[in-house]
Amino acid sequence: MKILILNGPNLNLLGKREPGIYGARGFEDYFAELCGRFPEVEFEYFQSNVEGELINKIHEVGFSWDGIVLNAGAYTHTSVALQDAIRGVNTPVVEVHISNVHAREEFRHRSLISCACLGVICGFGLDSYRLAVEALIAHKG
Repeated sequence: MKILILNGPNLNLLGKREPGIYGARGFEDYFAELCGRFPEVEFEYFQSNVEGELINKIHEVGFSWDGIVLNAGAYTHTSVALQDAIRGVNTPVVEVHISNVHAREEFRHRSLISCACLGVICGFGLDSYRLAVEALIAHKG
């Protein structure tokens, strides 16, 4: 099984940016732990602050991989283009957020990509990624 972990803008600052919201751990450390937890899964990790690069990555893997775990960051609330990219491929996508976006600012309560995703997981810290991986494994059956 092949799963892409795709992180959007500012998620390269995990461990440094607002640790009270996002935690004090960098994503690279967590990614190594995630890979160890699921040795049967081939993972790739990609992060970009550029919307078009995220779309290109979805197009690149979206017809041949088994799943995408997408934390689109702020693009979640603004990007019709990401929604179109998700709808345009047949690889299932699980939307994740580290924080509970519904307990935060009003503008974060609306996702433009949720309607195109298999499901949404938010509010469990970095563990949201593990839950998404488990959902994709179960979905593949």
